[in-house]
Amino acid sequence: MASAVARTLRDVVDFPEPGVIFKDITPVLADPELLRRCVAALAAPFANQVDLVAAIEARGFILGAPVAVALGAGFIPVRKAGKLPRPTVAETYQLEYGTAAVEVHEDALQPGQRVLVVDDVIATGGTVEASLRLVHRLGGTVVGVAALCELSQLGGRARMAPLEPRVLLTL
Repeated sequence: MASAVARTLRDVVDFPEPGVIFKDITPVLADPELLRRCVAALAAPFANQVDLVAAIEARGFILGAPVAVALGAGFIPVRKAGKLPRPTVAETYQLEYGTAAVEVHEDALQPGQRVLVVDDVIATGGTVEASLRLVHRLGGTVVGVAALCELSQLGGRARMAPLEPRVLLTL
């Protein structure tokens, strides 16, 4: 699986700013068999353990929704600040050049519900860490983190300890 994802991902140099190499997952999404296999592989370790999948805007939604369907679970969109229409709870996280925030509806989950957090790429881990805090604030239990790939040199995994993210490709 990892080799197929690695062959299919596309690097976009200097996006969104100079010096950044953006990992474009759209070629993976365009391959129906590879997408099916990725969704199945992300979901499999969490079978019968998840009530809800919380996926992070925006590319995490693309993977998180089918993972939720595969698990027979509900879906929580973790959105950038100001995008949800009803009352929310928010968590901020650090960027290289400032801070940002993610939000969920304040009634997104019930205390004790088991939640899997899904994103496309784990880089510095800031958005995932903020999403974990949101789940905990609302009384949920995080059962795991899953992502298509991880940029290991950026150290994001450490921000999720003691969880061990399920990642299909480590770069």
